[in-house]
Amino acid sequence: MSGKGPQTTTTDFSRSRVIYATYVFATLDVAWMFLQMSVTPYLAKRLGFDTLWFGYLQTLVGVIQLLGGPIFGRFADIFGARTALTLSCVANTVFFALLVIADSPIMLFIQKLPAIFMHGLPGAQMVVADLTEPANRANALAKIGLCFGIGMITGSTLGGTITTHYGEKFASSVGVVGSLVNLLLVLNFIPKSTKLQAQQNSTEIKSTAGEKNAKSVFDLGEITRLMKYPNVARTFLVKSISGLPAGIFQVMFSIIAINVFELKSQQNGYLLAYFGILQMFIQGGVVGRLTSRYNEWTLLLFSIGLSSAVGLVQAFVQSVFQFCLISIPMMLSLIVFNVVTDSMLTKGVPPSDTGTMLGLCASEQSLLRTIGPTLGGFMYENYGFSSFGFVQFVINITVFTYLFLRGFKEEHKE
Repeated sequence: MSGKGPQTTTTDFSRSRVIYATYVFATLDVAWMFLQMSVTPYLAKRLGFDTLWFGYLQTLVGVIQLLGGPIFGRFADIFGARTALTLSCVANTVFFALLVIADSPIMLFIQKLPAIFMHGLPGAQMVVADLTEPANRANALAKIGLCFGIGMITGSTLGGTITTHYGEKFASSVGVVGSLVNLLLVLNFIPKSTKLQAQQNSTEIKSTAGEKNAKSVFDLGEITRLMKYPNVARTFLVKSISGLPAGIFQVMFSIIAINVFELKSQQNGYLLAYFGILQMFIQGGVVGRLTSRYNEWTLLLFSIGLSSAVGLVQAFVQSVFQFCLISIPMMLSLIVFNVVTDSMLTKGVPPSDTGTMLGLCASEQSLLRTIGPTLGGFMYENYGFSSFGFVQFVINITVFTYLFLRGFKEEHKE
C-alpha cells in the first residue's frame, strides 16, 4: 500500500493487513455459525422439540437479533470496530458454552440470549467499508460473500461430522474454542477505530460526541428519514415481501432435512457444504458478469421471476437429488436479488447514510428470521412441505407482475 492519503487511526496496522485479517475473521465467524446450525436441530429433537416448538426457538433468535442489529452498527461507530467485534466474540463464546450445558428445553431457549450481541459478519462488513475507497468498496465487500461460502462449507461439514462421531456437546465445545480464536484475532489485528476520516473529522466528532452520539444509538428517526428518499420505501418493501418465502424456507430447512429428506447429521452437513460451493461459484463467477451486462431493474425482475418459477417446481420435489438440482436456480435468484436490492437501496440514500441503510437491510433479514420459523412451522404442520413452494410462487409472481406493469407504465410515460 502506498503512503498517500490521509493518516488514519490505524497507525500501527497496514490497511491491507487489517482487511485480510477481517476476511479470516468473517470466514471463521460464519463457520462457527453453521457449526451451531448443524448441532441445534439434533439437540432440539433429542430434547423433545417438535417442528412447531423448533420454530418458536428460531423465532426467539430472530427477535433477539432484530433488537440488537440496528444498535450494533451505531455502537461500532461510537466505540470503534475492535470493541464492537470483541463484544460479538465474547457473546459467541458464552453462546456456545451455554449450548454445551443445555440439557432441557428451557436451557436451549436461554442459550439463545447472547445472540443479541452476535453480529460478527455485519461488523466485518463495516471494517472493510471503512478501510476501502468508494471505488473499490463493492469489490471488497463482495469478497465477504466468498468468505461466507468458505465458512458455510467448513462449518456445516465440521459440525455434521463432529456431531455424528462425538455428539453435540463436543461440537459445541469446538465452537467455544473457535470463538476464543476469533477474539484473539480481533484483539491482535483489528485497530480500535477503522474510520478513514477520523483525524479530518476529529473536531466535529468531539463537538458532537456526547449527547448526539448517545441519542443516535437508539434513534429510530434515522430509519424513518431514510424511507423518505425516492423509491427507497418501495424497494425495501419489495425486498421484504419477495424475500419472505425464501426466508421462511431457509430458517426451516434443518428441520425439513430431518423430517422430509430423512438426512442424518453428517449428510445434512454435506448438503449445507454443497450450498456453500454453489454460493461461491455464483457469487464469484456469475453475479459480476450479470451486473456488468444488465441494469439493476432488469436483474431485479429476472431474480423475482426466477424465484417464482423455482417455487412452483420446488412444490413437487420429492427427493434430495431433485432438491439439489433445483437449488442451482434457487441460489442464483437469491444471490442476484440480494445484491441488486442492497445496491439499489444504498444508491437511493446519500453516501453518508449507506452504513445505516445496510444495517437496516440486516435488520430486515432478522425480521424474516423472527416471523419465518412460526409461519414455517404452521405451514409445514398443516399443509406439508409443498406449501413452501406454492407460497413462494404466488408471492413472487404477484410482485413480478406488479413491478413489470409499473415499469412498463413509467417507460411509456417518458
